[in-house]
Amino acid sequence: MITCLSIQAYKKEKEGVIMAIVDVTVIPVGTQTPSVSKYVADIQKVLKGYEEKELIRFQLTPMNTIIEGELPVLFEVIQAMHEVPFQAGLDRVCTNIRIDDRRDKSRKMEEKIDSVLKHM
Repeated sequence: MITCLSIQAYKKEKEGVIMAIVDVTVIPVGTQTPSVSKYVADIQKVLKGYEEKELIRFQLTPMNTIIEGELPVLFEVIQAMHEVPFQAGLDRVCTNIRIDDRRDKSRKMEEKIDSVLKHM
């Protein structure tokens, strides 16, 4: 878990921090219907809270959520996301995580896409 002191330091140093990007899919197991949009919406509310504190940036896609931020913060966010279906009463949750942690330079989600588009 990240401490308040490290979050404050992160906010002050954010411009020079090398950000990681994670791809997260939370899979609620044992839902009453095939739809999981309610769980996804509740997870997005958790993400908005972190975004409002300027700790992350995120983007919902049809299949997952992409989150950008400092790696320790991202692990805290992923744990909070993973807990949402449990808080809604489910007994099983599977979460898939893919991490892009490039440390030679700082870049944002959009810059990765721009880099690919330059080659097209």
